[in-house]
Order: sequence, then structure tokens, then C-alpha cells
Amino acid sequence: MLNLNEIKKARTRIDSYIHNSPVLTNSTLNKITEAELYFKCENFQKSGSFKIRGAVNAVLQLMPDELNSGIVTASSGNHGAALSMIASKLGLQIKVVMPKNTSKIKIDNVKRNGGEIVWCDSNQKSRDKILNKLIKKTKSTLIHPYNNKNIIAGQGTVALELMEKYTNLDCVISPISGGGLLSGTICSIDGMNTKTNVYGAEPAEADDAYRSILSGKIEINDTTNTICDGLRAQLGSITFPIIKKGVKNIFTLDENEIKYSMRLIWETMKIIVEPSCSIVLAAVLKNKKIFKGKKVGLILSGGNVDLDDLPW
Repeated sequence: MLNLNEIKKARTRIDSYIHNSPVLTNSTLNKITEAELYFKCENFQKSGSFKIRGAVNAVLQLMPDELNSGIVTASSGNHGAALSMIASKLGLQIKVVMPKNTSKIKIDNVKRNGGEIVWCDSNQKSRDKILNKLIKKTKSTLIHPYNNKNIIAGQGTVALELMEKYTNLDCVISPISGGGLLSGTICSIDGMNTKTNVYGAEPAEADDAYRSILSGKIEINDTTNTICDGLRAQLGSITFPIIKKGVKNIFTLDENEIKYSMRLIWETMKIIVEPSCSIVLAAVLKNKKIFKGKKVGLILSGGNVDLDDLPW
């Protein structure tokens, strides 16, 4: 578990590179859910997602020889774009291993920010194989998208900002993929000594976190056939113990529930969000009895959506 001081140091370190993203409310959604919802809008963040926070925090702590060797990572899009953005600003070389089925907008974001893409198949085994070969060949410095304490500390600044603004939230819900955002959220809220519960939300088609909590060990996904392209990764050795210790519960949502939630946010809040973060509202809609009358923080993790390929 990271301590709050590490996350506060991360906030100071990354401050000039990020936005303190707004928190929005919506009376229509409050009526529908019978709860008070507070949306932390990282879809307005630089690079289009919360990933810039962890990327900046990790890069700024590398040693000169690590920087000079270049940076490599694996990403379904948002981490790759964020890491490419900060690497380019610092004049660094970066290669990003990406699945062939990555959405066009996320591919374009990586290229636009100066990242060089290396393709892999759309499964964890292929991603790891290509990444390891690349590291061995280039001697580049790996910045893992989530299984990295500096990444987790950076992502923890999302909840830190939210909880400093709204100190009396009953709970916060975070999307979960590899677990960097959820881990950082848990560490921030735990360090602030609040009674706020932390929940995770993930697709039923990629429910490794849910099954891992039940079994007590990291489970794998045989398939990740979900519209949530940002939630297909597998829990890491660093993120899993934090989540196991600190999460109140993990909700799984089917594809129709996620699509409905995404469209509802677009229609009522008039903002662009990804399926991967729409899942947090889907969790509330599916579990109204749990959240009725509660003050609920919802982390909208990103807004990089291919407008030519909407799910409705």
C-alpha cells in the first residue's frame, strides 16, 4: 500500500503537466439513480485520460541513463498516448506495443504524440512476448502501464483531488483493468483516513479482478470480448494485493449495461466518455439499493472515442 505522502509528492511533481479536472453533477442522473453523483471528469484531461498522471510521475523519476536508453511500454491506447506525450516533451524516444484491434482514435493519439507503434495480437500472451523481445533488443526502459508504484502514485492523484473537494463522499467507484487507477484510488482514500468505501467496476467479459478477489490469487482472462478497450488488461503483482486489501466490492457489468450507461452520460451530461469509464455509472444503475441516498464519486477515466464507430 502506498502512503498518502507519496501521492501528494506525485501531485506536486506532475502539477504543471496536467489539469486539475472538473467534478460535474447532474440532477437527471441523480433522480434516475436516487443518489448524489459526483463525476470526476478525466475525459477532459491532457491526452484524453487520467493516464497522463501516472506517465508523468514515472518518467520524471527516471535516472539519466534510463532516459537516454529510450522508453518502451505496452498499451491499448491511453497509456501509450500519455507516455508518448511526456516523452516527446522531454525529447525522448518511445515505442508502444499495441494490439492490432486498438481503436483508430487511440492509434492516432499515440502517433500524434510522437510514439512509435509496435503491433501485437489482441491477447496478453502476445503483448508480453512482443514487449519482452523489444526490451531485450533495444535495451529500452520499461514503464509498465499499471504494475509500477510511480504509476499508481500518479493515478492516485485523481481521488486525492476529488476527496479534497468533496470530503464527505460515502463511496468512490473506479473502473478496473490492470488496477493502477483503482489501486491509486484505494491508497489515496485510505491515507486520508475517511470512511469512504472504494468499489471497482469491470466488464463481465473481462472479469479477472472479480474472480481474483474471490479466489485470492491473480486469475487470467481467456478472452476479453468487451467494448471497453481500456479494461482488457490483467491485474499485476503490485496492484492485486492493494485491491484485495482495500476494495469494498467489484461489480461486473454486461455489454448492454455499459452501452446504455455510455449513451445516458452523453445524452444527459453532454460530454464524450469512453465505454471504459461509463461502466462506473452502469454499476450504480445495476445496484441502486446499495447506492440509494449515498454520495457517490464516479471516476470518468477517459474520453478517447472513435466517433465513426459508436456502439449505438
